[in-house]
Amino acid sequence: MTEQTDSLADSFRAGVTTVRNDQFHRYELRVDGELAVIAQFINRPGHIDFTHTETKPQFKGQGLAKVLAHFALDDVVASGKRIIPHCPYIAAYLQKHEGYELDVDWPAEKPVGEPDNE
Repeated sequence: MTEQTDSLADSFRAGVTTVRNDQFHRYELRVDGELAVIAQFINRPGHIDFTHTETKPQFKGQGLAKVLAHFALDDVVASGKRIIPHCPYIAAYLQKHEGYELDVDWPAEKPVGEPDNE
């Protein structure tokens, strides 16, 4: 399990923690211990395939999904794996943020649906 506590540049509030939870195949962001955002993935040989990102209603609009996306994508790159963005939120994040271009394998089909608004 990979964990980071309050040290991301995007992590602007106390009590925010991020973790990769391999048991549940997801990255998690917690606020004061409460699960706030998840980014689900499939661990494939050489790739992490992001399938869904969800923010609990009471945490929307706070920028927390961006914090988790940043952590998750950096973790994948650091592991030497490549990113497959089937999740619309992760795909949109990658299109807006530079630095991941060489680490992404875009799926042949576009992600279905709209990004999960924070």
